[in-house]
Amino acid sequence: MRKPSSAGRLRAWHLAAGVVLLAALAAASLFIGVGDMTPAGLLHAREEDVRLLVESRLPRLLAVLLAGTAMSVAGLVMMHITGNRFVSPSTAGTTESATLGVLVATLFAGGEAVIVKMALAVACALAGTFVFMTLLRRLTFRDMILFPLAGIMFGGVIGAATTFVAYRYDLLQTLGAWTSGDFSAVLRGRYELLWIAGAVTLLGYLYADRFTVAGMGRSFAINLGVRYDRVVNTGLVLASVITAVVVVTVGEIPFVSLIVPNLVTLALGDNLRYALPATALTGALFVLLCDVAGRVIRFPYEIPVSTVLGVIGSAIFLVLLLRGGRRLGVR
Repeated sequence: MRKPSSAGRLRAWHLAAGVVLLAALAAASLFIGVGDMTPAGLLHAREEDVRLLVESRLPRLLAVLLAGTAMSVAGLVMMHITGNRFVSPSTAGTTESATLGVLVATLFAGGEAVIVKMALAVACALAGTFVFMTLLRRLTFRDMILFPLAGIMFGGVIGAATTFVAYRYDLLQTLGAWTSGDFSAVLRGRYELLWIAGAVTLLGYLYADRFTVAGMGRSFAINLGVRYDRVVNTGLVLASVITAVVVVTVGEIPFVSLIVPNLVTLALGDNLRYALPATALTGALFVLLCDVAGRVIRFPYEIPVSTVLGVIGSAIFLVLLLRGGRRLGVR
């Protein structure tokens, strides 16, 4: 682990540059879209421009920032409490379990409020994650990359079961809305659940030191007086809640929870107190960048952010494996 002073200097540099870049990109993103909105129109309080900003552009920007921040922190927390750099909500069956929960809610509580669907998604995400953690403790692989591969297989089984049920009940099109992350349908009144994910992300910062100690192993954590099982379970609950809220609101967001924590910890070290703010900022910037790219590549048409994230995220992940494999712990 890096010394706090060294990590702190690097963290300050990253945060300063990241905040400036994020602010500039966020401001530019407000004026990208089919609807005609200009800075002059906003300055003169033109009704059409103000309505477009309040009803669509600003809610979309907030949804992008909250989803990117929350999913990155969820991946960082899972990476630490499992002691494996390749375990994240997308490689532990958490995302697929949350999608199954939304499908169950649609079948049995379709007329209920969105918060009910979110609760069922959280319950299924928790159940799936704890099942994977039970399997993880029983596996004896020596190569750490085999653990997330097992998680991907586990998630694939859950995903296949979800698809089969959706097919039987003619809900495949509805299922596609949850498996493909997209911010194009975000409007005022349809993204506010993401503030729950933001609050949970802040809660994760309060537990940062305990997550860091838990990542050093059960024996080490217990010797330092940390209640290892409670801390690990808290981390799993935080990651599951964040994942479920994001899936219910905007759909699955791939790769963010996997590559962003790895990139940040390679630069800043493994102390969550220093790495977590930079991870949140990097995740928000990464998702916003991909969302803007999806809007301008085929303007006026839009590419779903999950597609852009899949292409860019897979390329970055391959680079991490090929160039930084030893630093990540890959043999």
